[in-house]
Amino acid sequence: MIRKTSILLGVFTILLGSCTTTKSVRSQRNLFSGTWSLDNIRYENNTGNFQAVLFDDAKDICFEGSEWFFRDNNSTGRYTIKGGSLCQGGDRYIRWSVIEPAQNYSSQLQFKFIDEKYKDISGGVGYRLNITSLDEQQMVLKSNANVDGELVTIVYEFSKK
Repeated sequence: MIRKTSILLGVFTILLGSCTTTKSVRSQRNLFSGTWSLDNIRYENNTGNFQAVLFDDAKDICFEGSEWFFRDNNSTGRYTIKGGSLCQGGDRYIRWSVIEPAQNYSSQLQFKFIDEKYKDISGGVGYRLNITSLDEQQMVLKSNANVDGELVTIVYEFSKK
């Protein structure tokens, strides 16, 4: 009987440990919380003029000046694009998290699209951005894209509002 109890206690401890987030992830989630402005998008690792459709949503120029809101208590948020001749303006709702992938040591922001009632509308498809720097006032995220067979890094520079 003692052996079964020990085994069950061990399994419970492992399961509980696997569900908790690391101190680093909790700290980053707290820093994300609030409203951010996407001030600049630029490209690295390649030369030339680039234009991209980001997150299968809108052209990169539409994202400059967009407002991003992250709510850490329920992992939801939104980004808002200003409307114009090139941009379909409005709110895009997201569910987000910070993860630490096993294959590299860089934390990542991941998100997927949801509706106003928090239901998944993306069919499980999501996006991941590497967190290059994050503090109370500034944030830099990066993602990689393949352009004509060559790697281009998209750099997103945010400031806290």
